[in-house]
Amino acid sequence: MDKELRLLLPMLTDHATLTLNNFEFHTGRLAGHEVVAVKCGIGKVNAAIGTLTLIENFHPDLVVNSGVAGGTGAGMPRAEILDVILADRIAYHDVWCGPGTEPGVAAGCPRFFRCPLADDVRKALGAKEGLLVSGDIFVDSVEDLRRILALYPDAIAVDMESAATAQTCYLKSVPFVCLRVVSDTPGENGNAAAYENFWTDAPERTFEAVERLLELL
Repeated sequence: MDKELRLLLPMLTDHATLTLNNFEFHTGRLAGHEVVAVKCGIGKVNAAIGTLTLIENFHPDLVVNSGVAGGTGAGMPRAEILDVILADRIAYHDVWCGPGTEPGVAAGCPRFFRCPLADDVRKALGAKEGLLVSGDIFVDSVEDLRRILALYPDAIAVDMESAATAQTCYLKSVPFVCLRVVSDTPGENGNAAAYENFWTDAPERTFEAVERLLELL
């Protein structure tokens, strides 16, 4: 989202912009690496198109997805508000291709997209690790959360984009890492209000984690 991009761009040096497929790409340097940043927007289609445009035009060695996610109150360790999550696996919670197929599995893909990082990098990053699941709904009800946890009892967080970005990277054979900061827990203590307040509390944590990741690579 725009509010996320505004936090990231001041971290870039040698900043330049280029517009492709109606996405504005920001090139520069961060933590000793050449980087390209793009705001894909909300939802799976935006994420997939933005990621594909990025890959086909800039040929990255690694795609890093950052943003916010909702905690589920489940999994070990449980993800609390403002925790940074490093996804070790990513899956869809809203995909089913019909009889004879497994819920959550996109055609021609594994059920879980995995994020490759060396153990020493994971340890040094210090984020909570676990399963992140994605779908094209803003999860703000106990009923939605129960349905998701029935499919993935160990999911620690939910979002609307990561699985689409992960699938695009999988199909294009590009390594993918996902870092998200927890904004709220669906169904707990008015999560919609928690999500709004989150943006004035500490949203920069996700980009601090991105910078730390790049320093470790």
